[in-house]
Amino acid sequence: MDLLNTLVDKGLRRELPTREEALAVLATSDDELLDVVAAAGKVRRQWFGRRVKLNYLVNLKSGLCPEDCSYCSQRLGSKAGILKYTWLKPDEASKAAAAGVAGGAKRVCLVASGRGPTDRDVDRVSKTIEAIKEENEGIEVCACLGLLSDGQADRLRSAGADAYNHNLNTSEETYGAITTTHTYADRVETVQQAQAAGLSACSGLIAGMGESDKDLVDVVFALRDLDPDSVPVNFLIPFEGTPLAKEWNLTPQRCLRILAMVRFVCPDVEVRLAGGREVHLRSMQPLALHLVNSIFLGDYLTSEGQAGQTDLDMIADAGFAVEGAGTTTLPRHRADALGGGCGTREATADSGCGSHEDSGAAGCGSHGGGGGCGPCGGHGEREAVAAADSEAGESAPVARTDANGTARTDLVAVRRRGAGTDLAPNA
Repeated sequence: MDLLNTLVDKGLRRELPTREEALAVLATSDDELLDVVAAAGKVRRQWFGRRVKLNYLVNLKSGLCPEDCSYCSQRLGSKAGILKYTWLKPDEASKAAAAGVAGGAKRVCLVASGRGPTDRDVDRVSKTIEAIKEENEGIEVCACLGLLSDGQADRLRSAGADAYNHNLNTSEETYGAITTTHTYADRVETVQQAQAAGLSACSGLIAGMGESDKDLVDVVFALRDLDPDSVPVNFLIPFEGTPLAKEWNLTPQRCLRILAMVRFVCPDVEVRLAGGREVHLRSMQPLALHLVNSIFLGDYLTSEGQAGQTDLDMIADAGFAVEGAGTTTLPRHRADALGGGCGTREATADSGCGSHEDSGAAGCGSHGGGGGCGPCGGHGEREAVAAADSEAGESAPVARTDANGTARTDLVAVRRRGAGTDLAPNA
């Protein structure tokens, strides 16, 4: 396909596709799917070789969030039967993190429910970061605490945080249908605060909330402009007890197209396959490794993932290798911009370091300038949007069901182990 040849050429040069090209990827047929995966895989291998970075989530504070993000099992008014507990002590969080590190994770992601941290919360998390780094030399720590106030990103950086996560989740145009307690602009500002403090920015999206192809392209292009170093792609986990419990809009094939589109738009960025991969990709997860270079190991915040050893077996069986602690994840031009360099032994040509580093292209934006939410409104609004998209000729997602036409609700399992429990974590 001329489209795929063009996208590969652009990806190898770090050039931005057009919106029409990105939309065309989402509109490809199932017959073309393997060609799409192979093309995006060439771009992935150029910048990241066959390495897979493992990340591990520790939910520091679960449930009872005052925000009304409709996709979230921890939201205000959620009836999902999730674990609910207040802040873990630093030693408890460090113990939970150690399980992920032992399983091969090189980044620990510390997450807490809530609108944003108080200064006292930042103190708590700072002590937790220090405890984790004291026990695990060389481990990366990413904080995800919600909206940041002035100076908090600097304090986290001083405590040893390497990165900060705050997702855009969906397009600016439709964000008001997702949550009413904060704005899209609030989220953008928090990512920019993290970048200004010298933290590596992590910001991504959630697919499967009833959005259109245009919404998906809009949010990915917005992320490209914002220039995070890591883009997690989540697929909605439709928790019973949340407003989006009936939103089963994804097929494995659509998930792969979305991941390919993200890779083409952000070729040299850490694209992370995040929540919902087991629910929506299922047996096709190994194909996704040709598109992403990063996954979460084991369980998520409030839901269970597949067994950690199964993740490791999947990576090996698919011909990929877990990224070592001494390896620089990002290509040299991005790592140098963060001050991380690319001077470790493993960071050879296989990692993409040194390839096209003198290109005039700006990568996924430029630093020089400076968990997702689902609609709170009724399903009728989303159905009207879907109908309008269909009339406009845009491809509509097909609901994910089994062979009998039944949604796979059996694949959504609430986390009952690990942080906040007396049971061993899954790592």
